[in-house]
Amino acid sequence: MSLALILSAGLGLGSQPLESDYFVYVTAESADQVHVVRFDGKQASVAELISVGYMPTEIEGPHGLTVDPGGEHWYLSMAHGMPYGTLYKYRTADNGLVGQVELGLFPATMQISADTGLLYCVNFDLHGDMSPSSVSVVDPDEMVEVARTTTGSMPHGSRLSFDGKRHYSCAMMSDELIELDARNFQVRRRLHLDDGTGGIARPRTGDHHDAVTKPTWVQPHPDGKRAFVCLNGSAQVVEVDLNDWEVTRRLPTAKAPYNLEITPDGKQLVVTYKGAAAIGVWDLAKYEEVARLPSTRRITHGVVISPDGKYAFVSSEGIGGEPGSLDVVHLTDLKLVASVDLGLQAGGIAFWKMEERTR
Repeated sequence: MSLALILSAGLGLGSQPLESDYFVYVTAESADQVHVVRFDGKQASVAELISVGYMPTEIEGPHGLTVDPGGEHWYLSMAHGMPYGTLYKYRTADNGLVGQVELGLFPATMQISADTGLLYCVNFDLHGDMSPSSVSVVDPDEMVEVARTTTGSMPHGSRLSFDGKRHYSCAMMSDELIELDARNFQVRRRLHLDDGTGGIARPRTGDHHDAVTKPTWVQPHPDGKRAFVCLNGSAQVVEVDLNDWEVTRRLPTAKAPYNLEITPDGKQLVVTYKGAAAIGVWDLAKYEEVARLPSTRRITHGVVISPDGKYAFVSSEGIGGEPGSLDVVHLTDLKLVASVDLGLQAGGIAFWKMEERTR
């Protein structure tokens, strides 16, 4: 044995097994709180609780979350304001507030483009009649809204293609998937997601429509060729061919699919069933649901998947005075492996980071 190996063994400096800690941010919409949750591979716990908002006598409704690609800042949409909502920017190092900008009515989900570096946040707009609302485009460095594009009624599920050049959102009350050019902020294409027969959808041409499918979330696949959309009103997840711009598959689900996420390798799809208190895991090679797991609370909400593809983190709102929760699903064993109680109406969720440590 070499001297270096002898010294290494004697000092206990040889290679040691590494494990990871996983960190996610989760909102509590009816408590004006954001939780930093740590999962160590066995247990989930609240590492920090952050109070948000500026009106101590009002519930302002923290809704959507995203973390910038570098992991240095996180962004929070506050749904309620006077009258408009607000986007806030915080440091991840100490969760200190560093900036804010007013957006539209009920800003909700958001993401930052890998191509433009800009943040795209849908303005969900729960107020008044179901007139078309918008996507706000924000410079996250300066915290300035640089554009606002009208899209559809009650837009939700703001997600970008992996190259960051296309933005996708669902118009919940007009049954549409909408594609935006992330560089010039113009609507490129619209796809009506229900043709009245349950078959392949066709582009919508009329101005008036009664919502049937009520799409709530869209997620492009890592292959760049397709996207998956939750149809909350018709208990389906649909696959959309992004080249031909048509629905190619309709996958029947449990009641009220709400959010979804795809593993980084593109092999699994995880769906939250808001109306069934359950989490669905799908095999995308077979287009089959391989597990349906009960969530710890009855109104299942958001989902994010760790970068290593091992775990799905699922938020649930609870009902009435029940606390919200975060569930952790092992995506190989297809089992719920941890959960932790959170504040009221836990909803918005974003993955922050993985940290390696020795056992």
